[in-house]
Amino acid sequence: MSDVTKTVQKWHASFKKGTDFDSWGQLVEAIDEYQILARQLQKEVQSSNSHDFTEEQKKTLGKVATCLEMRSASLQCTQSQEDFKLEDLKKLEPFIKNIFTYNKDFPFDVQPVPLRKILAPGEEENLDVEEEFDAATGAGSTQSFPRGVPGTLLPRLPSEPGMTLLTLKIEKIGLKDAGQCIDPYMTISVKDLNGVDLNPVQDTPVATQKEDTYIHFCVDVEIQKHLEKLPKGAAIFFEFKHYKPKKRFTSTKCFAFMEMDEIKPGPIVIELYKKPTDFKRKKLNLLTKKPLYLHLHQTLHKD
Repeated sequence: MSDVTKTVQKWHASFKKGTDFDSWGQLVEAIDEYQILARQLQKEVQSSNSHDFTEEQKKTLGKVATCLEMRSASLQCTQSQEDFKLEDLKKLEPFIKNIFTYNKDFPFDVQPVPLRKILAPGEEENLDVEEEFDAATGAGSTQSFPRGVPGTLLPRLPSEPGMTLLTLKIEKIGLKDAGQCIDPYMTISVKDLNGVDLNPVQDTPVATQKEDTYIHFCVDVEIQKHLEKLPKGAAIFFEFKHYKPKKRFTSTKCFAFMEMDEIKPGPIVIELYKKPTDFKRKKLNLLTKKPLYLHLHQTLHKD
């Protein structure tokens, strides 16, 4: 069996694994599988010394990568405008499995992702994570790079008798290089002990106010489940993200989390940890020894 045939078989196995996870509701695992496969396909498409595939076949692989990203985005953001469904993605299986012989028209009007980095989960950690931004890196050079506009905050759920809802105001985050962060925003998720989402993931809008070592958000996040319905061991995660023009991608800089016993009305200050985000809370390393934290304010609503 040739190397390229083995490669295609691996891609097909990965595709099947992702769609299986997806159909079983294991969304975290599905997203990981989709993003890793999208990146592998993208690498093949962008490789100038690869002669295993025709230009047309590369274009098809690039389109499959786009669809994998779209499905991944749909799973991560319940408010996604371009909801790409699992049954749509499954239609692409023969395009991967039989890439050399399958010659039907591609069923969706998508384009291969333009040349840019697609990072598998955790892979960004291997890059130059603490690069310094200088003035030349600023606004001018960021304009031409396409990136999503975050901001997917959801309204408060309807109240239920005897049930408690939580509003978290993200006030500010303390970082030594706060002023150098481009397009900073926060991703908020609620996970069980295994790191599986219990709520829709929400992104804040980009924060615009920075001073000294603080970035101010001043936004309310409505937790999308009554507290009484959250399982034991659940936690609320806050991932701080910013755009890196030199690398052309949005990176997670650090994260924080709040466990259920920390939920009480009033202000709370929580510690920041180094990436990658550890949703299972097994390997935690503080971001800094300096007194820099995430500042929140909690409001409980009980009917």
